[in-house]
Amino acid sequence: MNATRGRVRGALLAAGRGLLLSVASLAGSLTLFVLTVLSIAFILLGIGLVTTPWVLTTVRRHANQRRLLAITWSDVRIPVPYRPLPKDVRGGFTGQVERTTLMLKDPATWRDIQWLMVDMTAGYVVATLAAALMIYPVEGFVLAAGLWRVYTDDRYWYAFVPVDSQASGLAAAALGVALFAAGVLLSERLLRAHFVLARSVLAPTHEQELALRIDRLTETRHEAVDTAASELRRIERDLHDGAQARLVAMGMNLGTIEALIEKDPAQAKKLVAMARASSAEALTELRDLVQGIHPPVLAERGLGDAVRALALRMPIPSEVDVELDGRAEAPVESAAYFAVSEVLTNAAKHSGADRIWVDLNHVDGMLRISVTDNGKGGAATGKGSGLSGIERRLGTFDGIMAVSSPAGGPTMVTMEIPCELS
Repeated sequence: MNATRGRVRGALLAAGRGLLLSVASLAGSLTLFVLTVLSIAFILLGIGLVTTPWVLTTVRRHANQRRLLAITWSDVRIPVPYRPLPKDVRGGFTGQVERTTLMLKDPATWRDIQWLMVDMTAGYVVATLAAALMIYPVEGFVLAAGLWRVYTDDRYWYAFVPVDSQASGLAAAALGVALFAAGVLLSERLLRAHFVLARSVLAPTHEQELALRIDRLTETRHEAVDTAASELRRIERDLHDGAQARLVAMGMNLGTIEALIEKDPAQAKKLVAMARASSAEALTELRDLVQGIHPPVLAERGLGDAVRALALRMPIPSEVDVELDGRAEAPVESAAYFAVSEVLTNAAKHSGADRIWVDLNHVDGMLRISVTDNGKGGAATGKGSGLSGIERRLGTFDGIMAVSSPAGGPTMVTMEIPCELS
């Protein structure tokens, strides 16, 4: 009984999601396809040089939103294959020409345009079918309840059933039951088929994916080296300005105590107290420094308990759900821990949320983490954003991050790192 109820709830949820996707596919993809074609056509007139980068960026956001829904709703992973734009792209007219050229040379741009065509046709049909199998039966039940009498002067067709009497109304209800049963069996599968169809167009070929991965790993390797050097400089600075300075002062106090211990015992006692306080402060700073390098709870108890400890220290009530059957390698755990820490810190500072949810699980060789808050939304990756640093950290391990943060919230940050648990 519980399993049946679960199947029905899942099918109803899939129907609602299919209805939303059908609207997005028809209205969003159709509109963006028309704007894209017109913008590219107007490049020769000069207008397209201004509009094309904006339109293509909007198309990428639309595609990335579908990628996020695919992994969130149906566990279908669609890679993000866009080539990053150089950081030194100039402004003005020359910059617009360069930006337009770079985006049009990216194969992912043309896959996006192909996907818009597929999404507003086949994608729309599949999403609509997932919704219709659960919604259309309602009309059959209403007809059986007596609505057919409204159409006594003219035969009313429900699918292939002509309804003009109570008996034919009951036949419509029987068909509605059959369609509902089919919806329970097929709606979730059709929703997944919609995302699989999107993946077949949006995902790069195997050769293109390998080339992108090599480029990404090369870039993240340089960033990892730069980050490690920067971290070393931070540790050296913290040691020099903090614990080292306190230890030097404590050594000087001990030298003074040695000279005063017989001449002025009272003053020596005061200096001993100061030295004790300095040693305690130095120890606290060293512990904080070690915590920033690699938290002991992470090393001793693993990622799940380390994230729970993070949540307990948050000023916002946070719920953590962990489904991990083992532990990842230490570098992966460390990267995931600090990524979650950064996302939680951003949420506490900027989201205005009063609740945060963190989910960790491992499926199909992928460590998946999602952090959701009920704040005001508006979070985005980009230059100057803390989320960009998280992307670089995850990229070192071939990981990815997706952000959904519409105005008004909620915000969901999803991170994935390929790894195996032991």
